[in-house]
Amino acid sequence: MTARARVVLPNRTQMEFRASDLESLLPEGHRARLVWSYVVGQDLGRFYERIQVREGGVGRAAIAPEILLSLWLYATLDGVGSAREVARLTDAHDAYRWLCGGVQVNYHTLSDFRKDHGEALDELLSANVATLIAAGVVKLRQVAHDGMRVRASAGASSFRREPTLQECHEQAREQVQRLRDESDDETQHDASNKRRDAARLRAAQDRQKRVEQALEELAKLQQHKAEQQTGSGAQARCSMTDPEARKMKMPDGGYRPAYNVQFGTDGGARVIVSVDVTNSGSDRGQMAPLHDDIVTRYGHTPQHYAVDGGFATKEDITTVEQRGSQILAPIHGEARMRSKGQDPYARQRRDTDEAFAFRQRMAQPDAKEKYKQRSSIAEFPNAECRNRGLQQFRVRGLAKVK
Repeated sequence: MTARARVVLPNRTQMEFRASDLESLLPEGHRARLVWSYVVGQDLGRFYERIQVREGGVGRAAIAPEILLSLWLYATLDGVGSAREVARLTDAHDAYRWLCGGVQVNYHTLSDFRKDHGEALDELLSANVATLIAAGVVKLRQVAHDGMRVRASAGASSFRREPTLQECHEQAREQVQRLRDESDDETQHDASNKRRDAARLRAAQDRQKRVEQALEELAKLQQHKAEQQTGSGAQARCSMTDPEARKMKMPDGGYRPAYNVQFGTDGGARVIVSVDVTNSGSDRGQMAPLHDDIVTRYGHTPQHYAVDGGFATKEDITTVEQRGSQILAPIHGEARMRSKGQDPYARQRRDTDEAFAFRQRMAQPDAKEKYKQRSSIAEFPNAECRNRGLQQFRVRGLAKVK
């Protein structure tokens, strides 16, 4: 008879006493240490300006911006975009615990920090890229511009036409008024009931605000359809949960609520130098605004600006060329023109001088070779962001999404 194997099983009721500090949790060179070193080396004056508690005054001390910025940056590297998940990791993950250094951080503080410091974070991006430019890492000789559609935090079934939105708005208004009347009732003195009623009132007011915003966005959509003169006859619809989101055609061919994220990327260092977010399902008209942002932000005009055919409208080509950049892009309708025996590089009837210069440039082999680099430059940030969890936004509205 074979003897039974002898093994050691876990005993999870056994008491353990460990003496350790947070500093010993992470080895030297750990990514969290690198993130912290990077953050404390930045100029965070704009973040400190918003802190109202001052030395010698009253009030609870605020959490240092270094902690919150480090947590968000490290979470981004981990592909975590939810404030609740980051808050959970500050208790469960050694790297996040080390970054907090014993300071308690909740999800609401993390969410408010990201929402309230949009301009400061944007300036921090500019300052860092400017430093890289001064060091010669980023040269801005060639910039590639591309867009990616990212799913919004809204369902396709949340879109409603104007009659339904008007009905929902009236119902929301009546509910808010009824809850206000109940909260004013002097017979309700129980504290728990008052807290419950206050929460219900806030939820009803939030719903009313979203429906009102949806009606405002619906008016913009209807005006846009009238200007486009599509002639489809279909009534415009708007989402009740994220009014600024739009249904867009996604990479898999389906249509879902989404935002259009625009990236400008340096060709040499593959560093993102400009970011914008729109709710337009088309890339038409997006080239000139992002190019203007790069020129204004860094005071430097890229020599070459590479885009795909969806961006290359005559208006934007003219604008960007006048600023001093040379456009690299496919000629619109080139295959069709060749099939008709036309020269796509010849001057067309409505071409401006800049548009004609662009056609002449794209006829040259060296320009075509430079354009071939666009995909490797422009698709790089798209892939990096997808790999780090940018599949769907967890926040709503253009400002928060950006």
